[in-house]
Amino acid sequence: MDWVKQFEELAIAYGPKALLALLVLWVGWKVIGGIVKVTDKALERSNAEVTLRKFLASLIGSILKVMLIISVASMVGIQTTSFVAVLGAAGLAIGLALQGSLSNFAGGVLILLFKPFKAGDFIEAQGIAGTVKDIQIFTTRILTGDNKLIFVPNGPLANGNITNFSAQSHRRVDMEFGIGYDDDIDKARATISEVINSIDAIIKTEEGREPLIAICALADSSVNFRVRVWVLSPDYWSVFYAMHENIKKAFDANGISIPYPQRDVHLHQVS
Repeated sequence: MDWVKQFEELAIAYGPKALLALLVLWVGWKVIGGIVKVTDKALERSNAEVTLRKFLASLIGSILKVMLIISVASMVGIQTTSFVAVLGAAGLAIGLALQGSLSNFAGGVLILLFKPFKAGDFIEAQGIAGTVKDIQIFTTRILTGDNKLIFVPNGPLANGNITNFSAQSHRRVDMEFGIGYDDDIDKARATISEVINSIDAIIKTEEGREPLIAICALADSSVNFRVRVWVLSPDYWSVFYAMHENIKKAFDANGISIPYPQRDVHLHQVS
């Protein structure tokens, strides 16, 4: 029968190619699985975020599988040139349509890879200050001090200035206090020193982080002290507020004035 003869001819012509293609597909699939596992382990050893590890491993696996399928199809005689061209055109169109999203994706990969901040850090970026809740592929979620959750696109975030207030274990608290020209400078310095010693969170004796009390300006109506103290990062604001409150109370108790702007008004009686 004609159809039997045609089948035999097709089997003879394409059978070996099909068997070879299936073998290549099976072996290639196993190799790709191994590459994905090796990639995941390498990223794990580099302390990459779990989100980044899983996404990159999945992306690499998908790309390699598509390339393998195209190669296998060409082995059995299927013309893949047009398919590759269509695939490339579709990829270009999708890339142009999702240009902003791709920029955010690239920014997310950079943030997860280079780690300028991590979840739990307090940062300031793109005009927003708050605690990082989590880092996603396209956006980073930041919780502000007044409990607003803000989604920041990763593209501008990765390419802009980022201030990470949690990156270092210690921070320096810079303050400035003014006294009147008639007040005793040494007495004021001793009073400030007593306030510093009364706050346990301030580091007192660690080398290179000793408190600094120095006159920094002879202003129009005051003599200004520059005060710098070191604290653990979580204690920054509590020390900042405590210093200002306690300095005011200590100055009042010791008769030290804190100058403030005054205006003299003279009234003239017109007859």
